[in-house]
Amino acid sequence: MERNKDMVPVIALVGRPNVGKSTLFNRLTKTRDALVADYAGLTRDRKYGEAKVLDRNVILIDTGGITGDEAGIDSAMAEQSLLAIEEADAVLFIVDCRAGLMAVDMEIANHLRINSKKVFLVANKIDGQNYDMVTAPFYELGLGELFPTTATHGRGVKTLMESVLEDFPEEDQDANKAVATGIKMAIVGRPNVGKSTLVNRMLGEERVVVYDQPGTTRDSIYINYEREGQGYTIIDTAGIRRRKNVREVVEKFSIVKTLQAIDDAHVVILVMDATENVVEQDLHLMGQVIESGRALVVALNKWDGLDTEHKDRVKSELERRLKFIDFANIHFISALHGTGVGHLYESVEEAYRAATDKLTTNHLTRILEDAVSVHQPPMHNTHRIKLRYAHSGGHNPPIIVIHGNQVDKLPGHYVKYLEKTFRRALDLHGTPIRFQFKSSENPYGKTKQLTDRERSKKRNLSKLVSKRSKKNTGRVNTKPSKPPKHR
Repeated sequence: MERNKDMVPVIALVGRPNVGKSTLFNRLTKTRDALVADYAGLTRDRKYGEAKVLDRNVILIDTGGITGDEAGIDSAMAEQSLLAIEEADAVLFIVDCRAGLMAVDMEIANHLRINSKKVFLVANKIDGQNYDMVTAPFYELGLGELFPTTATHGRGVKTLMESVLEDFPEEDQDANKAVATGIKMAIVGRPNVGKSTLVNRMLGEERVVVYDQPGTTRDSIYINYEREGQGYTIIDTAGIRRRKNVREVVEKFSIVKTLQAIDDAHVVILVMDATENVVEQDLHLMGQVIESGRALVVALNKWDGLDTEHKDRVKSELERRLKFIDFANIHFISALHGTGVGHLYESVEEAYRAATDKLTTNHLTRILEDAVSVHQPPMHNTHRIKLRYAHSGGHNPPIIVIHGNQVDKLPGHYVKYLEKTFRRALDLHGTPIRFQFKSSENPYGKTKQLTDRERSKKRNLSKLVSKRSKKNTGRVNTKPSKPPKHR
């Protein structure tokens, strides 16, 4: 199936263990703490990370490696790497120039050719070696151009990624407008929490007109429809249609699908299973939504039929564990019976408005001035931190840029106070808020803080200059002259 340009490119890193896959992964994601796919049905052999590469968003998959000790390339030991290849749009096949060409490298290359994926052969660890000598054997793999790198130092990485991203053209904005007829809602959650049931229920409501929309790669389904005059696009990561050959949980719930749906949505509806309380996977997924800056609505499904004691326990658990998303509306629904589903639209529209409304500089600055007048920023080095004005820096999520002096010294509790103040004043429900603080200090002033000794010297020098100035310019007698004495 032809790849949808709107989707974020997915790039898998494969190869033998210790060839530098994780080093390259961490360099591209700019982190040592990559997102780990620790969900039900997935082993920890695959790590998923979002990265900004050459101003492009990409999803990277790091794999545990293929050792060559298995009984063939299709053995269970190599399964995670093979699944990563299946999920990816492109593959970075990494080989070790210090270790040289291995038999398992040939085996991996053969599998990649059969798979018909776009492959980029990365010759890693080239520093301190004769380039022509150490890279020559790898041309036997028959994978075309070879990209020399040293992942630990970043050598050759930019050239590599420029070539990779050439195959993924920038989004066609006109095409996006044609597809995005309204509010994009991503329905995400763990397997078997009722995502597809909820999608079918939302599409089956009265006054809903459904338009056919072909499925995109990796079985994410985009469905455009209209409800009470408002256009919507539902992104169903699980797939509405039944699939015949579902072999394992990973086919029902793919991290790639979820990350792409979150990235492409205006509002995310996170579906949780009320019968199972709040589980760690729900919190991981919720954290990913917030990290992406998307508006959020939480739906506790399968609420009907629970006894009062269980409902009270779930509500208590939500209050305790979901304090960090106090801006999001929580709904108790039954997708199967339709209970409470209609109210989801109210929260989705409210969250969409909050995430996308245009914010004017005058309005934001007035809110900032009111906040400062009620509760001034703290002192730092005997000087009070000053916040002067605010303006919008973007939307979805709303970004508020605040200018002032010593803004990098603002404590976390004051930033939290500003967030609550702006959220209340702007009526921003359902979306996270991002703040950016920029210094407005005199660009011609000192670039560093003076020490007490330096300040003392500066004051003494100023006094000395002042005295000398008065001495040189004080020749005009300003005192009243005495009358001459008469002899």
